[in-house]
Amino acid sequence: MAERGLNVDHSTVHRWVVHFSPQLLERFNGRKRAVTGKWHMDET
Repeated sequence: MAERGLNVDHSTVHRWVVHFSPQLLERFNGRKRAVTGKWHMDET
């Protein structure tokens, strides 16, 4: 943020992380593929 000329305290960043982490976790978990019991063997 300093590159963009913004002076933000570390406690502000921490509050943002605490506030937005649950929302990000929901989005990331929604994009995960389901795990199956199939295994694929490559020829070597």
